Amino acid sequence: MKSKRVINGTFGELWVEGKKVGECKGLTAKLEFNKEDVNLPRQLATDKKVMGWEGTGTVTMFKVNSRMANLLEEQAKEGKDLRFTIVSKLADPDSYGAERVAVKGVSFDDLTLADWETGGMTDVENPFTFTDYKFYDKIDAQ
Repeated sequence: MKSKRVINGTFGELWVEGKKVGECKGLTAKLEFNKEDVNLPRQLATDKKVMGWEGTGTVTMFKVNSRMANLLEEQAKEGKDLRFTIVSKLADPDSYGAERVAVKGVSFDDLTLADWETGGMTDVENPFTFTDYKFYDKIDAQ
């Protein structure tokens, strides 16, 4: 392995509902496996069985516009359960390729109305849950 193959997050991109989010600072999306205990005969250790998963994540954006207010105000004011698709792309030119994944059924958990302080840049974290995902591209080491 060569250090130049380590992917630099600076080359990450994000789209929400097909629109590029240029002010995106970072993205995390992950699955947490729901497991139940399995106690087997003649085994003292408790084993686990995967029974499902929960998708969670966070989009962190520099505050440059009212993108999230525009996306979620209808949900907040009218009680609609809005769902979105977000696509992440990570494509460092020194890597073995690009990774693209769509996260579907995204439901944002909150809407930050204001959060700032003097003397610093403002960013906003937008936590979410999701119900499906699909890899469009994966990186295979060569």
